[in-house]
Amino acid sequence: MHEQVEMGGSRRPEVDPLKTPNPDYRQLQQIIVGLSEGVILIAKDRRIIWANDAALSLHGVKRISELGKTPAQYRRRFELHYRNLRPLERDRYPIDRLVAGETFEDLTVRVARVNHPEASWIHSLRGLIVAEPAGDPKCLALIVRNETSRYEAEARFESAFNANPAPALICRLSDRCYVRVNPGFLEMTGYAREDVIGASLGELDVLTGAEKRELALSRFADGKTIPQMEACLPLSDGLVKFVIVAGEPIEIAEEACLLFTFADLDPRKKVEQSLRQSEERFAKSFRLSPAPTAICRRDGLELLEVNEAFMRMSGFAEEELVGRPASELSADKVAWRRFERALADASSTQNFDLQLRVKDDAPIDCLLSADIVIINDEPCVLCVMQDITDRKRSETELISAIETVMADTSWFSRAIVEKLAALRQISSMQPLGADLDQLTGREREVLGLICQGQGDKEMSARLKLSPNTIRNHVSSLYQKIGVKRRAAAVIWGRERGVTGQQNLKSKKVPSR
Repeated sequence: MHEQVEMGGSRRPEVDPLKTPNPDYRQLQQIIVGLSEGVILIAKDRRIIWANDAALSLHGVKRISELGKTPAQYRRRFELHYRNLRPLERDRYPIDRLVAGETFEDLTVRVARVNHPEASWIHSLRGLIVAEPAGDPKCLALIVRNETSRYEAEARFESAFNANPAPALICRLSDRCYVRVNPGFLEMTGYAREDVIGASLGELDVLTGAEKRELALSRFADGKTIPQMEACLPLSDGLVKFVIVAGEPIEIAEEACLLFTFADLDPRKKVEQSLRQSEERFAKSFRLSPAPTAICRRDGLELLEVNEAFMRMSGFAEEELVGRPASELSADKVAWRRFERALADASSTQNFDLQLRVKDDAPIDCLLSADIVIINDEPCVLCVMQDITDRKRSETELISAIETVMADTSWFSRAIVEKLAALRQISSMQPLGADLDQLTGREREVLGLICQGQGDKEMSARLKLSPNTIRNHVSSLYQKIGVKRRAAAVIWGRERGVTGQQNLKSKKVPSR
């Protein structure tokens, strides 16, 4: 079947051209000498009698004698193969078929010189009989057209097409049948090559479920570009795969075709589904969280969403909150600016002490934690609050009680201080100010003596420093650890295990 396709149409003349007297070829030679196609003339006695320069060049020779004087000599000097690399049989050489009286068109073969197989050409051949005016055969003509460049370009395309990892198909427009398929398409769909090649668009509809199917079919019919669109590609197991499909006009073997390319959407669909599920979980957690929570736009900290707990805590309805700058809810503008700086420096902050305005009531004390999140491709700030108003009140009362007791430190036992510090530690969410490793050695000594209940005069005597120097150290210590009163310093130190015994041998304070 392949040989029949390569031969094209063929017919036998009514008379035998080899039995006609020798003609005068000069006029015929003058006509064909300048043709770009190669022409080889063969006499009726089977001799190769003339060839133009194009025919010689297409065989890699310079003289007609190098072609051989007869078809037999031509066969010994040139090897001919079909495009599938199968060698031509002896009686199927074009020159032999022509002298046998057979004419043909568009016979494609690969030609190489026997002694130089690395040099080869792709020839498209026609076999003609040149007749006398009376209709009698005059001579035989083998017409040679160079198709090397075109077939090499097609070979490069075939190689690139098959190596391309992107799934692809080529469909012939005339009959809507697929003529090429690459391994990427077969791997993605599970089809075998024989299932695809020769199948029609109707049998394997790559535009199934296309979002713009009518446009795609119209463009296909006109041989025009099909823009990218989502579609459902049928698979070999009866299922479908979500893909992006596009079509581009292309010519294969001089026939108008359309190149379909595909992108697998399943991974993206899975990511989108996972993202959607994650967003749903976040939305549910946001709404149902018992902690007051708000989402603000990163620029300007404008409130975008608030949950039920936030509305209960603030007393405002959703429509009264959404769209407002969050700064309007802060009762302390200085503290709010510190919060904004902390967020800008670290992109997050934890347990920031802030007072929040509420509707028709006094401000409440809150611990605010915030972090940058991306929602719908927009940077936002997720704010979570904890109402510590009651705890603050209890701490204030506790510190006042400690100060009252410490007014007379002579009977204030260390055991009581430690128990009070433990109570303070249980109610504390996060230590304030610096940590121990940020204190100087002298500041640690001062803190230890304070935790023992010693006053400025006692510390001055103990450390052999002037009272003014002691006061400076105490002031520096307070500033570092974020307290303003001696009782708060005692609690701060006790929470961190400071008893004053680490570097000093102190007198025992009598307990009562």
